[in-house]
Amino acid sequence: MSNTFQISPGVQQRMGRVQPLLIDGEWREAQGGATTDVYGPSCGSVISKAASASDADTELAVAAARRSFDSGVWTGMTPAARAKILWKVADLLEAYSAEIAELEMLDAGKFYSSAKEGEVPFAAECFRYYAGWCTKIEGTTKQISTVPGQDFHVYTQREAVGVAALIVPWNGPLVQAAWKIAPALAAGCSCILKPAAETPLSTVRLGEILIEAGVPAGVFNLLLGDGPGVGQALAAHPDVDKISFTGSTQVGKRIVNAAQGNLKKVSLELGGKSPIVIFDDANIEEAIVGAAQAIFSNAGQVCVAGSRLYVQASVYEQVVTGIADIAKQMRVGASTDPEHNMGPLISEKHLNAVSKMIDQGVAEGGVIVTGGGRLELGGGYFVEPTVFSDVNHSMSIVKDEVFGPVLVAMPFTESDDIVALANDSEYGLAASVWTQDIGKAHKTAAAIRAGLLWINCHGIPDMAVPFGGYKQSGWGRENGYEALLQYTELKSVVAKL
Repeated sequence: MSNTFQISPGVQQRMGRVQPLLIDGEWREAQGGATTDVYGPSCGSVISKAASASDADTELAVAAARRSFDSGVWTGMTPAARAKILWKVADLLEAYSAEIAELEMLDAGKFYSSAKEGEVPFAAECFRYYAGWCTKIEGTTKQISTVPGQDFHVYTQREAVGVAALIVPWNGPLVQAAWKIAPALAAGCSCILKPAAETPLSTVRLGEILIEAGVPAGVFNLLLGDGPGVGQALAAHPDVDKISFTGSTQVGKRIVNAAQGNLKKVSLELGGKSPIVIFDDANIEEAIVGAAQAIFSNAGQVCVAGSRLYVQASVYEQVVTGIADIAKQMRVGASTDPEHNMGPLISEKHLNAVSKMIDQGVAEGGVIVTGGGRLELGGGYFVEPTVFSDVNHSMSIVKDEVFGPVLVAMPFTESDDIVALANDSEYGLAASVWTQDIGKAHKTAAAIRAGLLWINCHGIPDMAVPFGGYKQSGWGRENGYEALLQYTELKSVVAKL
């Protein structure tokens, strides 16, 4: 591990313990004492250990969440009181931002500055945003239109769905936990969070903050462990009313199958193969930088990474050369060193998978413009930022999600149907369109089948903007009022007067 960042004593002490479970307001080890190793992606060595929840632990957590929901300890609070607690969570996240940023750096491979100045404040704003919605969950009045000669008062109201199991991935453990916890609590649900086995550190700290802010015992529970064990058990549990999952499409389908027992509500944010479309009338220099950031940020481990690049033929060579030049100049290495600007992949397993995809792309006829190799750097999990050309839609490197810093570039002409090319994917999570022709921009954006479109930018986040996918990129939406609705049931009441 790099010596350029000095880990604080508090974080060192935290890493030296077994990361615990939180069940019914109590921190505890797993029944049976099972633990898993937590690896640092920058160094490739064990940096901590985490409790691995048993089936019995899962039962206790679900029972605690159910008991707290049925008791009304959270839903019985006034909306204003719940809002104050969520606002305090945000304040505490900011107060402990340095420590939390260190934890994100160590077990998720984030750079300290980007975590402290970006991800932690964004997570805090998530809780503030939904704190505001606590007092604004409203219904409507209706008119009966088919029953003559009688008077009725008809209205709708939204109620918390119940016990919500929240499963978050390793590529954004803090922010994506906040994206689920904040709207679930704002709606009045009791929650069970299951972070990825690779990245438990920041979510354990978040659990402590929720308790410190005043979330009652049992309203928020934390289970650590693997997806096939704990995640699958939560998805199948008859006392779980709602499951929100972010991860791969393959696992999402297993979640759906597991959830059918009690037909629990399911929302899924799944895979993506997001296109970037650059027309020849775009600001080419801005488009080059934007496309590079869209694929190389967080080493390409981003749900909305712009991994398919379509460039109008007259500027294709200029754009691809420009992105390749940026890739060649990137300083890849440990996220603990601020001199680096692209960090590690999350694990050896994932590094092997990304490397296999690159090799397969070459075997199928793709040409590597730059990158493609693994990097042996201090035992961590590193791959070069990679740009492919001479690819087509029959190749796996174009069709399948790599989830790494791998860009496939293809030219198009005026005679090509660029919308058809952009839509030629089983995924539909996000896309960006680059042009200075405002009509072309909006027409193209409207025709691309994806849940989130950017024009002349890529990856701009905001809590008010709903986020989710078409096709096999999932069901439902994160963020915005639309996410809050995922954690409610709509009740209609008809009263004869």
